Amino acid sequence: MSRKIIIAIDGHSSCGKSTMAKQLARDIGYIYVDSGAMYRAVTLYALRAGCFDADDHLDAARLESLMPEVRVGFRLNAATRLPETMLGEECVEQAIRTLEVSAHVSPIAALPFVRIAMTRLQQQMGEQKGIVMDGRDIGTAVFPHAELKIFVTASAEVRARRRYDELQAKGMPAAYDDILRNVQERDYIDSHRAMNPLRQAEDAIVLDNSALTREQQSAWLLAQYHKVVGD
Repeated sequence: MSRKIIIAIDGHSSCGKSTMAKQLARDIGYIYVDSGAMYRAVTLYALRAGCFDADDHLDAARLESLMPEVRVGFRLNAATRLPETMLGEECVEQAIRTLEVSAHVSPIAALPFVRIAMTRLQQQMGEQKGIVMDGRDIGTAVFPHAELKIFVTASAEVRARRRYDELQAKGMPAAYDDILRNVQERDYIDSHRAMNPLRQAEDAIVLDNSALTREQQSAWLLAQYHKVVGD
């Protein structure tokens, strides 16, 4: 049996990180954790708790006071065998994928007290290894000693089109121009936040998947995994 490792997949929003990470985890029998979903769940909580005013200004102090009540986790869907995001006892897998949550997640994810809480939880999840986790700072802050680090990128236009197609397929309202603007804004905020900004780890392998199919991505990722574990 191959030794268990930690696989950290970082990159820009809407690069398909979660899709490829889920598939890789299934292929090698690892646990998959979507760290972005955790920040989205906190964002959903903040929206519901009235932490944004009518002008979309965030009351960070109010959210910080409420953080002890925010319980983010995952449960395995018995039918799909995939993890679903939980906020307390509620499955919020669909609710966290709306454009409203997408438009508010970056300022929430930039808050140091949110990042500290989520990083601590993510590190607990990876203690036994055998895990694939994707996000923005997994290979730089959460698991700086991960055995395999991948940094995924693609053009903003390609990523916006993918996000648009995904929402359309789910029957959720979406406008391509709004999504493109959101992708560009999130890139800027993620790369310029004070704590653990999005950046490529020095020992990460870059994957530009602008022109790759899912099958090609999966084959490439499997090859990187086998190189590391030596089989």
